Amino acid sequence: MNHEEIIDKTVAFVRQTLKDAEGGHDWWHIQRVWTNAKLIAQAEQADLLTVELAALLHDIADSKFNNGDEEIGPKLAGDFLEGINIDEERIRHVQQIIRHISFKSSFDKAAFKSMELDIVQDADRLDALGAIGIARAFNYGGFKGREIYNPEIEPNLTMTKEEYKNTNAPSINHFYEKLLLLKDKMNTATGKKLAEQRHNFMLGYLEQFYSECR
Repeated sequence: MNHEEIIDKTVAFVRQTLKDAEGGHDWWHIQRVWTNAKLIAQAEQADLLTVELAALLHDIADSKFNNGDEEIGPKLAGDFLEGINIDEERIRHVQQIIRHISFKSSFDKAAFKSMELDIVQDADRLDALGAIGIARAFNYGGFKGREIYNPEIEPNLTMTKEEYKNTNAPSINHFYEKLLLLKDKMNTATGKKLAEQRHNFMLGYLEQFYSECR
């Protein structure tokens, strides 16, 4: 199969697998990450097929929706890629990207690094910023039954990985515990530039939010 055929098969697989997914981690999230990953990759010396496959498959089985199992996503992606005869080295690379892409992985000492991971991670983080990031934060908070805002519950800025994974804090706290931290965690020059505007949009949103809470 050529590049286009591989991507077409992967898109079909992901769309089918995520047809009933929560709105912040559905096909449309994947499509935005895929689009931004390709955009960022244009400016980097990276393997485009690996970038695209990892972007498309990175949330195929998010641990948040699978009892915290952080290996189910890499396994499902690996099984699919093996089934369409992708070479073993590329499969392992895609699996490593899926294992290390998430924000919660930043709590651990970096065990894997590649330009392709940097690109896909930036693309995924961009989708947690700006107007889309705000919408996703409240959508997921509603999905989990969390409060929107509770001024009596302060953001926890010193969370451990386990505390982060198990938090039930109000959605506004998530801005301080993750979203507003992402701008300074971007890996690529293109990612940093795109994140800046989205970060500033969120600051403006929070200012408006608090003005309406007085």
